[in-house]
Amino acid sequence: MAITLDQKSTVREIEERFDKDVERFANVETGQLSTIDAPLCLELITEAARAASPQASRLLDVGCGAGNFSLKMLSKLPDLACTLLDLSRPMLERAQERVRAETTGTVELLQGDIRQIEFPQNHFDIILAGAVLHHLREEAEWRLVFEKLYRSLRPGGSLWISDLVAHDAPQINQLFWQRYADYLTQVGGEDYKDHVLAYIEKEDSPRSVTFQLDLLRQVGFRQVELLHKNACFAAFGAIK
Repeated sequence: MAITLDQKSTVREIEERFDKDVERFANVETGQLSTIDAPLCLELITEAARAASPQASRLLDVGCGAGNFSLKMLSKLPDLACTLLDLSRPMLERAQERVRAETTGTVELLQGDIRQIEFPQNHFDIILAGAVLHHLREEAEWRLVFEKLYRSLRPGGSLWISDLVAHDAPQINQLFWQRYADYLTQVGGEDYKDHVLAYIEKEDSPRSVTFQLDLLRQVGFRQVELLHKNACFAAFGAIK
């Protein structure tokens, strides 16, 4: 039986899990093994960000982990000023070390929950959110975060998301989660599949691409784009 939202992992529990797994996530191959098409999605959202905001100077990386998304963005738009946000202090410190080596811009660290941290308005040119928003729970939290990210972007700025997603129709949701389970078994065996699905059930609460694209429009984004979708993973974004 599926657990309810109030039975999901707490913010502190999520923080503690990532505190212990920094080096694995510093490697795109090992850190994203459970994510279908992770390298492709990373490439697509950073290419889209560059295309939408070619003169960008300020980047916000939400749920930055060990810094992989910022590093990929810097390979396309060098010397951005980078603001790195994550729950985990060890992740932030590893990201800071790696990102500072690749930019002459400033590197600012923010530790905390995106639902509680306030950003300056009309400030960032690009926001990346990689494998993080699926930790949001109630619909009101999703709206709060999307509104906050919208306000923090400059006009013409863009938000790009790569994440685990659900599906609105129960039968379609079941179909694609079964395909995901098959993928996990293929890459890591039955025990690995069971391990990943167990922590997703405990920790994550993804929403559908349709829900998120609709919400992006509702909070004010003028253009939304679906870049890629495969089973339970998608890359998409919006331009202010």
